[in-house]
Amino acid sequence: MLTAEGIYKSYGSLQVLKGIDVHINKGEVVSIVGASGAGKSTLLHIIGTLDTADKGSLKIANTMITDLNQQKLSDFRNSEIGFIFQFHNLLPEFSALENIMIPGLIGKKSPGNVKKRAMELLQLLGINGRHDHKPSELSGGEQQRVSVARALINDPSIIFADEPSGNLDSHNADELHKLFFNLRDSLGQTFVIVTHNESLAASADRTIEIKDGVIHTPS
Repeated sequence: MLTAEGIYKSYGSLQVLKGIDVHINKGEVVSIVGASGAGKSTLLHIIGTLDTADKGSLKIANTMITDLNQQKLSDFRNSEIGFIFQFHNLLPEFSALENIMIPGLIGKKSPGNVKKRAMELLQLLGINGRHDHKPSELSGGEQQRVSVARALINDPSIIFADEPSGNLDSHNADELHKLFFNLRDSLGQTFVIVTHNESLAASADRTIEIKDGVIHTPS
């Protein structure tokens, strides 16, 4: 599903990533762990196409990302990649349903089909009764489920999550973690998750540890 090879990234004189190779298989739930400042979020942003590497290649779903111009990259990101962030990034003036629909509408899909799919996802995620509520009227756990549904609306090839449970209490964090694995099992979805949560990291199919800008392999 994803192959990144020889990824280097520096910010000024600070070298953050020092030649990283990552391979993600379809249907895997992979966690990326490491101390603060180790480079894990930088890596996630690069393999998630939100940032570019100084050197290296990236291939997702048989598409060589490093060969795409900005417009084609934007179109690819919208159709093939889903994102889940720690602070949800929901638009406060729109309802839960409208927030979920936005990526589908940006992708110029039929509004009727997008709404139908959004309602299906609300049902799947157990928040169908909250579709007309704005983010301020939802709990933290409900907001994060809305952001998960938004990430799924275009049936992406892969979903990237950056500390998705970092802003949730332990109960909602556990529920969110279970949800990832249920979605993998029911939809065949692939997840790459940066996390400090030891329980989530331990339950992933595979854990990648970043240490001092390289992948750490225990001796």
